[in-house]
Amino acid sequence: MSFAKAFGGARAARQALALIVCGVGLTGCDTLSALNPFGGGEKYRMEIVPEVPAEQLYNQGLARLQNRDFEGAAKKFGDLDKQYPYSEWSRKALIMTTYSNFEGGAFPEAVNNAKRYLQLHPASKDAAYAQYLMAMSYYNQVPDVTRDQEQTERAVVALQELIDRYPKSEYVQDARHKIQVTRDQLAGKEMEVGRYYLQRRNYTAAINRFRDVVAKYQTTRHVEEALMRLAEAYMALGIVGEAQTAAAVLGHNFPDSQWYKDAFVLLQSGGLAPREDAGSWISRAFRGVTRTVGLNR
Repeated sequence: MSFAKAFGGARAARQALALIVCGVGLTGCDTLSALNPFGGGEKYRMEIVPEVPAEQLYNQGLARLQNRDFEGAAKKFGDLDKQYPYSEWSRKALIMTTYSNFEGGAFPEAVNNAKRYLQLHPASKDAAYAQYLMAMSYYNQVPDVTRDQEQTERAVVALQELIDRYPKSEYVQDARHKIQVTRDQLAGKEMEVGRYYLQRRNYTAAINRFRDVVAKYQTTRHVEEALMRLAEAYMALGIVGEAQTAAAVLGHNFPDSQWYKDAFVLLQSGGLAPREDAGSWISRAFRGVTRTVGLNR
């Protein structure tokens, strides 16, 4: 076979392939792009989204706050943060997003945004406020005393960090009060568990719980009962010296307390009277303690 014939045969084959692709006749033959399985549907069109001025976005967020649309406000401030990153507008937007989350009850989001603010702007004028919003977000999630107190513990830590890092801020006084309230809550949880063990005559476990209240939470309203319960548990175990000390410390610090009257009667029923052992851990725990009363959450 000559080269010319071979070339002519190849060209004829290509022409035949083109006819097969196009279908019978030329009317069904379109461009090659029609063969692309990904070429159908809408074609990409570049759209230019007009940039909204930062001040306009900020004011839109404020307007939503005024209308108590906290979710909408957080979104507007979030848009401002995204569209103007690394700017003063971004800083303002982030603290306002945190505030909007807090006011709207979106406490986990408020915590996350407050943490982000403190990471990015630890020395800014609103850093103390961001810390306060984070602490109050934990505080507002404190459950009742029968449930797990993880959020209470986080609130205590965040409030104490506020006092330590920003001692001159306007939020310190409120933080101190809130710490007292949350510590009272933690003591209440220990008392609940201690009573549970005491009722089941697991005196050692009960003593451990009441001991935590006396050792860690002397300034809370639960300490009076804790001392009485210690006297009760120690009496049940026959450790009368500690029972007498618990009653004596209770009477010295809370002489008008009903819990002291109950402890006195308990000891009297066993032929004993309150008597403090200065070497007892109970006595050592109460040395130099100044109690705070009048808790209001």
